[in-house]
Amino acid sequence: MFITFREKSIIELIVRTSGKHTVHSLSSYLDVSARTIQRDLKSVGKMLKQFELTVERTANEGLFIAGKNEQVYRLIQNLTTVTPADETPEERKLKLLVILLHDGPFFKKQVLAGQLGISTATLTTYLDDLTEWLRKYSIDLSRTRGVGVEVDGGEANKRYALGSYILAYFYEEIIESLYFLQQGKNQEEAILGYFSPQYLAMIDQLIDQKINKEQTRLADSDYIGLVVYSCLTLQRTEAGFLLEESYAASATGSEYRLMENICSELQEQLSVQLTSADVHFLSVILKASKVQTADLVYYDSVLLGRLIKNLIRDVSAQLHVDLSGDFSLYQGLLAHMGPSIFRLHQKLESFNPLTDEIKRKYPVLFMAVKQGLENEFKELDFSADETAFIVLHFGSALLMNEEKVQIDAVVICPTGIGTSKMLASRIQKELPEINSVEILSINEFQAAHFQDYDLVISTIRLPVTEVDYIMVSPLLSDRDIGYIESYLQNNVEKIISKKQYLNPENPREAAAAADRPNIQNVLREIKEVQGSMDAILTHFKVINKHLATDHWEVLQEVIEQANRDGLVSDVAAALHELKEREKKGGLGIPDTNMALFHCRDESVQELLFQVIHVDSPLMVKGMDGKRMQMKNLLLMLAPVTLTAREQEILSLISTSLIESDVSMMIFSSSNEKVIRQKLEDIFFDYLQNNLIKE
Repeated sequence: MFITFREKSIIELIVRTSGKHTVHSLSSYLDVSARTIQRDLKSVGKMLKQFELTVERTANEGLFIAGKNEQVYRLIQNLTTVTPADETPEERKLKLLVILLHDGPFFKKQVLAGQLGISTATLTTYLDDLTEWLRKYSIDLSRTRGVGVEVDGGEANKRYALGSYILAYFYEEIIESLYFLQQGKNQEEAILGYFSPQYLAMIDQLIDQKINKEQTRLADSDYIGLVVYSCLTLQRTEAGFLLEESYAASATGSEYRLMENICSELQEQLSVQLTSADVHFLSVILKASKVQTADLVYYDSVLLGRLIKNLIRDVSAQLHVDLSGDFSLYQGLLAHMGPSIFRLHQKLESFNPLTDEIKRKYPVLFMAVKQGLENEFKELDFSADETAFIVLHFGSALLMNEEKVQIDAVVICPTGIGTSKMLASRIQKELPEINSVEILSINEFQAAHFQDYDLVISTIRLPVTEVDYIMVSPLLSDRDIGYIESYLQNNVEKIISKKQYLNPENPREAAAAADRPNIQNVLREIKEVQGSMDAILTHFKVINKHLATDHWEVLQEVIEQANRDGLVSDVAAALHELKEREKKGGLGIPDTNMALFHCRDESVQELLFQVIHVDSPLMVKGMDGKRMQMKNLLLMLAPVTLTAREQEILSLISTSLIESDVSMMIFSSSNEKVIRQKLEDIFFDYLQNNLIKE
């Protein structure tokens, strides 16, 4: 039995004073933080399973071990014979992995066992586990009699293998370390026995400034991932482990420029010479990252948008539930699947710690999504981990359709967009008394006013002691639900004291009012939809440009006219943003003669959609990366700030461009009357199926 000294002390204290010790009293007694006790209790719970015992709580949060007396006696007997250790198997395997990837390529087993302080039998078990892990990253770990252990693989793969292992097993420890570094608490020892605290703090600060505060905000899991890989890259390069030169070939794009800027500052401040291959390696990590909020993603990814709508229809048909009108689901999938597909093309392994639990809890939904992906994305092979991420988005949409609730809660969940929404939806489904569930990222929770919430829930340990919170699994187990129900039941007076407790005279009228949406919200949405549709139809026109030789000259003329019409305040700014958008990927629509040039910019005053027809084809870069001929330039401009309904209206247009052969024929016809009629039909269908039905 493997156990640390502190875990053994916790078990002995709970057994000796059954029901008397709480998490806080144990933390005081053992002189550690409450979050450390919470973490150790999880390990204790897993260990007690082999004795058919569990750690339970009394109504006053006192801890006791539940189970048969003979099993408790057996546990105590085992504790007297075991010698506590202070490192977990995962920590030792990480230490072994670092040695293998830094001191190689040949090792003697006896030397490795001595370095780790373990037996050769235990070392063999660890090597078996790491062989499987490294194989996923095309790294060969071989063992030959007389030679020893040999590691063979490319440098980029070694970085992926080490970084992903740290993120899979030490994610919370990294968050905790970053939090203390942000608070100015200096650490002398290497974090996880590997990372330099100085390097980690500097990288965290730069990525937060250059990306999260100025660019698209990353999902927390990907933010932490970028910090880890950046620090790992810095340390590997400094140690002389350089990436292959071919890895830096033809590196371009906004991600590359952004990482080049960050790496330049790192070089200046830390005096470590990073290569262009290092910059490219990190730009790939950045490009494969998910954004934190779905509405920051471009609403008009035409090709991917069509596939996602088909996927939603496919899954809906399999489940006999219509999710085709759920724009939040579409938007969330659009935000997730762009980076997901990039990861698949780059052969980047995406580790999902919840995959097995998702497959067990939602087997039918998992199968439906897997089948839908195979039907719509025939050239891609989505792993179980990637599929499980997508299942979370559908699970969230299915659950959010059912909710009726009453208390304000906040969820701190850094594992990604889909997981956060799924947890929020599960809480509302399983606990109908909760009225609203707000989601905060790990970066946002420090500035939050927790007194505004009745309930604070987190999926990880929080580095704070002044806030009462409940730690739960991201998929909310039955035990988690019990803990939340118990907390609410024991704090009813505290919750009600902050509110006006109303008891309607007519329960039937109250129920009817609860079912009906807020009339002001409905009117506001109607106004937004009407304004969006009216602006698009009012300013829509087909412009014929004869003898055009350059599409940027054409665009400049059209935007200058829009400026005279009061629709765009700064021609240069709008053109610059369009050029930046084109750099992120081609705008020509493959297998058509159309290109969709679009951007969101502060200079744009109203929504604008126009078609420019040129007599002679012009060459543009297509969305598939290939050069193509274009005769119809579709211009779509929007302000930076858009409501969900406004984004939905623009999405309707962009996804309808290639929804059928008839649509493609209409939008490429250059016939203003026919295209306007098509727009009116799209808008009428939307009104009929959304606002009127709702």
